[in-house]
Order: sequence, then structure tokens, then C-alpha cells
Amino acid sequence: MTDHHSAFETGLALRRDMFRVGGADKAIDTATDFSRPLQEMVTRYCFGEVWQRPGLDRKTRSMLTLAMLISNGRFTQFGVHVGGAIANGVTELELRELILHAQL
Repeated sequence: MTDHHSAFETGLALRRDMFRVGGADKAIDTATDFSRPLQEMVTRYCFGEVWQRPGLDRKTRSMLTLAMLISNGRFTQFGVHVGGAIANGVTELELRELILHAQL
């Protein structure tokens, strides 16, 4: 799709936009030798390639991500992604309804 370097830079820009510079850079800057490959992959592939694809806007992707986190019981990242969803235009009403709907 893209070369690794440009996908990483594109992904980092999106992470900074969604999670602020401090949150995005902290995840990378505090990575250990063990966790650095995962942070690089998440930045390059998830945010640099998948989140950049046409077909779904960022708001929709955020809402889908939150719904999938709930359905899979993956709550450690939920709060971070709520912040990202708000940055992507998800409203408080939409968040409430998404969470209520996910309880069905």
C-alpha cells in the first residue's frame, strides 16, 4: 500500500491528532526493546494504513473500534479510544447510545 516510513509518519500524525502529541509520542518514546515493534506496527499498519483507507470516515471507525472493544471485553484501551472518538467527532450522546446498545 505505502512504504513503511511514509505509513509510519502518516500513522503518527493521525495518532497525534486523535490522542494528542503527548499520548501518541509517549506510547512510542516509552516503548521498550520488547514493546517497540508493537508500537511501530500499530502506528504504521493500524493508523498509517487501515485507518487511512477510503470507505469509512474517522468518526465511524472510532465508533466501530469502541463497539469492538466492548464486545471483546478489551477495556484497557477503551478510555484512550473514547478520547480519540471525541477528537474524531463522536458526540457524548452517540457515546452513551453506543455503550447502551453494546449491552444488548
